[in-house]
Amino acid sequence: MTTPAVPAVAAAELPADAALLDVREADEWTAGHAPTARHLPMSQLTARLDELPDSDPLYVVCRSGGRSARVVAYLAAQGYPAVNVDGGMKAWAGLGRQIVAEGGRDPEII
Repeated sequence: MTTPAVPAVAAAELPADAALLDVREADEWTAGHAPTARHLPMSQLTARLDELPDSDPLYVVCRSGGRSARVVAYLAAQGYPAVNVDGGMKAWAGLGRQIVAEGGRDPEII
C-alpha cells in the first residue's frame, strides 16, 4: 500500500500571514521560533487537538520537516487542512526570516 503524499510548501513560499503550528519540543521552542507561531509539541498533539488554530490551511513546522510531515499526515486523516513546511525552522532561519527566543536569550534553531 502506498502512503499518500503529504501536502507541503517550501519555507520560501510560505505566505507572510501563514498560521504556523510549531510541533517541536519545549526546549527547541524556547531556543527559537517564528514570532507568530503557536506551540503544540508533537508528543502532546492527540491530547490537545482542541487547541489547534482555526486556520485553513494550517502550516505545520518542526526543525527540518520530518516530524511536521508526520503531524500533517495525522491531521489530514482527521480532516484538518494541514500543510507541511518543507525544511522546517532550519530553512525558515536560513532565509533570514525572524526568529525569537524565550527568556531574553539569542534565538537559535536547535
